Amino acid sequence: MGVGLEEKLPSGFLLSTVEKLAGYFRKGSVWPATFGLACCAIEMMSTVAPRFDLARFGMEAFRASPRQADLMIIAGRVSQKMAPVLRQIYDQMPEPKWVLAMGVCASSGGMFNNYAIVQGADHVVPVDIYLPGCPPRPEMLLHAILKLHDKIQQMPLGVNRQEAIAAAEAAALAAARPTVDLTGLPR
Repeated sequence: MGVGLEEKLPSGFLLSTVEKLAGYFRKGSVWPATFGLACCAIEMMSTVAPRFDLARFGMEAFRASPRQADLMIIAGRVSQKMAPVLRQIYDQMPEPKWVLAMGVCASSGGMFNNYAIVQGADHVVPVDIYLPGCPPRPEMLLHAILKLHDKIQQMPLGVNRQEAIAAAEAAALAAARPTVDLTGLPR
C-alpha cells in the first residue's frame, strides 16, 4: 500500500487543480448587469442595501454596460418588443456569461399568458438559474446567487470550452420554442 502525496508534503500545503482555482476566483468576481423590467427589479435593487450586503460576494456594483458584466439578472416580465433588446444585450456580454431569471414572469411568463409577453426568458436567452416568486425576496436572490456560484466554480476550462458553451446555449434554446424571430438581429 503506497503513501499518498498529501502525506509527503509539508503541513498546510494546498493541493488543487488550475480548473478549480480558476473557478474559485471566477465565482468571486461576478459583475451583474441589471435588466429590470417590472416589480422584481425593486427587490433586486434592495439586495444591494446594507441589510442584505451583496458586497460580500463582490457584486455591489451593478454594471450599466453589458461589456463590463458577466451575469444578467432578468427581473420581471419580458415583452415581445423587449425580447430583441434582451438578446442584443446578452450577445454584447463577454464570455463566460450567465443568466438568472428572477421572478415567475421572467421564468415562465407568470400570470401574463397573452400575445404581448414572452412565456419565459429562456425563449430568448439560455437561462442558468430560475428564481421563482412574485416578487422573490432579496434573501431568495442571495440564495440563487450562491447556487450560481456553485455552478460557476464547477465550470470546466480548456480548448473545447467555447464549443461546450455554444452547445449548451443551442440545447437550452432548442428546448424552448422561440416566440420572437431573432434571426435578423445584427451580431
